[in-house]
This record gives sequence, C-alpha cells and structure tokens, in this order.
Amino acid sequence: MILFVVATPVSGQTVNVGQGSYSTSLPAGEIGPQNSSGQNVFPKVASGFSQPAQSNDFWSSLIYPFFGSPHSNVLYAHPLNVKAVDTGLQMGYTSDHVFAAADYLYPFFHQITVGVSGLTASQTVTESYGDWTVTALWQNGSRSMTAALGHGLPYVFYRITGGDAVVTSVATPSVWFNEDEVIGMTVDGRHYGLFAPTGSTWSGSTTLQSALNGEDYLSVALLPDPSTETLELFRKHAYAFVTNSTVDWNYNESTAEVVTTYSYETELLDAAEGNINETMTALYRHQYLHTSDLTTNHTYQSPNGVMKLREGNTFTTNLKFGGVLPALPDRGDYNRDELLGFVQSVANETLPVGPTYDNGKAMARFTHLVHIADQLGATAERDHFLSEIKNRLEEWFTAGGTQEYSYIDSWNVLTGYPSGFGADNQINDHHFHASYAVMSAATVAQYDSAWA
Repeated sequence: MILFVVATPVSGQTVNVGQGSYSTSLPAGEIGPQNSSGQNVFPKVASGFSQPAQSNDFWSSLIYPFFGSPHSNVLYAHPLNVKAVDTGLQMGYTSDHVFAAADYLYPFFHQITVGVSGLTASQTVTESYGDWTVTALWQNGSRSMTAALGHGLPYVFYRITGGDAVVTSVATPSVWFNEDEVIGMTVDGRHYGLFAPTGSTWSGSTTLQSALNGEDYLSVALLPDPSTETLELFRKHAYAFVTNSTVDWNYNESTAEVVTTYSYETELLDAAEGNINETMTALYRHQYLHTSDLTTNHTYQSPNGVMKLREGNTFTTNLKFGGVLPALPDRGDYNRDELLGFVQSVANETLPVGPTYDNGKAMARFTHLVHIADQLGATAERDHFLSEIKNRLEEWFTAGGTQEYSYIDSWNVLTGYPSGFGADNQINDHHFHASYAVMSAATVAQYDSAWA
C-alpha cells in the first residue's frame, strides 16, 4: 500500500514545555509542507512505515515529492547515482566532471535499469531508512521490488516478488563473465556485476532476465574495473544484504578528539561456500584521511574526490575538535572608547516582530553585542540586549502570539511562524532558523541561568 495524499491541516492544541509552549496546528493563514504546485503533502511512505519523516537527506525526493515526481529525482549515493522510475531503479556512474559556464558538474547518465518483469509502478515510496541508507519500494498488483542503497555502497540490494528480475541496459552490454548466477558486464564504459542466488541463470542480451532460482533477492554492484578477480571479490560480499546503517560518536575531552564509528547491519541471504556476511563500502576523502582502518586498492571517482573501497561492516574515524567559543576573547590592541561608543549607539534599539530567519539574524546580532558589551564592562548596555533577546524568545516560545512555533506531526518538524525562505512550505534551512534561536537562548542562559 502506498501513501501520497494531499494534507489538510486539522485543529490542534497547545503543548506546554517548561514555561513555554508550541502549537500542533498552523496559525491562521499560514502554510505547511507543499509541492512546487502549492499543494499540501504528506510524506510519501509505505504502509507500516513508522520512522520519523526525513527531509534533509540525499534520498529526500523519495519521501518529499516537491517537484512532483511520483518516484524520485536523481539520488547521489556516491559512487553510484540512481533514479527511481516506474519500471524500477536506474543506476549510473559519472567518473568525470564536465565544465559548464562557471560550474563543474557530474551529470547523471544511467547505464542500466533494474526492475521486475511486467512492473510499472505508479509511485516509488520510502519503506525504511538508516543513518545513511534507504530502502525504496515499488508496487504494482502482485509485483513488487525493494532497493536498499546508501552513501558509499557500491551495491544496490534488491528484493523482488511477482516476476523475474530484469536488468535493461541503455546499449547492448559487453558481457565478459557469464557463469551460472553471476554476470560481469560493461555498459557505456561502466562495469557492473549482477549477483543472483546460487543456481540461478540469466538469459537475454540488452535486457537480461532471471527467475532467481525461485528466490527473491538480487544484488547489483558498480565495479571499479572489469577483471574477474575484482568480480570475485564483489561476489563474496554480494549476498550480505545491508538492512541498516548507524553512526555513533564519542568525544574524548582530554584529547579533544571525536571518535566516530560507522556500522552496517547485514543479513547473509546466500550461504554458499565463500560468501561473507560483510559488505563493502567506499570511503570519502574526509573519512579515509582520518582512519587507521585498511582500505583496498580499488577506488571510485566522485564530486567529493577519490573514494577508497573498504571490506567490512564498520570503520572508525578520529578527528580533532577543540570546541566552539561562545565569543572571541578580548585580545589585541584596539580603541576601547571607540568600540564602546559603537555599542552605546545601538543600545536603544529593539527587536521587532519578524520571520524566523530575519528575526533570528537580528537576535544573533544582539547576542554578539552582549559579549562585546560584557568585555567592555558596559553592563547596562549588555543587560538591554539581553532583555530584548529574552522578550523576543519568550514570544517565539509561547503559542498563540504574533510569533510561535508549530509542530507538524506528519513531517516530524517544528516550524516558526511567520516563516520565510521556504522554511514552512519546503522545510528549507531549518538548521539556520533554529540555530539562531538556540544560540540566542544559550547566550541568555550564560548570564541568567534561572531564565533558562
């Protein structure tokens, strides 16, 4: 069952949190998430989906059809680029950039489409997701397909029912390996491995088809080269289907180091001899430069630079992080009287009502002035700025006024109204809008812990 319906705001209530509150309904005349045609929308998810809706991932067009596609826009998973269409999943790899005007681009060109014989789905929806992986679902009567993919994965893992697996190439492929369930082929200069269950066979040319030996799974991998040795390496890991991805952080304050562990959960669907219940993942440059975990000699290209392939379900990075200062220290030579004059010249200003982003920037300006005034010993001016920030935040954090936050449960999103820059109808830039409020509240708390 697929859900993709027009949303109608319903009456809500005020939810009290501490001394503040937010609303569960939109203020009069305001709007929530919409598509580009101005229609209110709910998340595009499968029946039984129970996770919070996400709208800020590389795969977000699967769940948020802003541009109206019932399937998806291009999903830049890296090293693969993929796109959901009615007949399945297009898979492509762009190894070289092109120069266009002032831009370096990695345009999407697919080489193959993976689907089910007879499948023509009206929509593609989100079935589940991990921290950097997602599973998409196609349904059409008795035919269905899921595809699990993610950043760094050279594989896409498919589950298929109601028909044969079909892999259609944009041109007749050069098949350089064809033994039983495994195909090694090159299409338009890109190399792919097809890994069906043990005992399966493939037939066809431009469109390859397999009954999967009565099973329901298939993995397809982007290969870094067309050698049989590389194909065998990928075959050993091809049946370890990724079911989840998680990232965990630990901060060592004494060494000022962040230790980040990336982990896949896998299920070995074919236990034939030699198969390994561990996947492979391609690390970005900012990951392999900061890990002691070994990588193979295989690489891919991406807009983020070279990606290096690693065998295994986990890897760990170590990064130095010295923390963030709330304000720059009072250092260096400057004219204190002149700076005090600047502070005093704006100490009679107030913070008017405004949209979240504009008001947030205005509050941020006052938070910086709080620290400067404090360093100058300008207590009266400092307290004026703090008072203005408090007044504005208290209105933001109280439902029912000219400024408030409303929680939209279906999208798992808290939005400030009045809004702007697509924060309301596109769920855009919430990290900016919210961070201004958080920084301003933290500044008040630094000087008035009772208020916080």
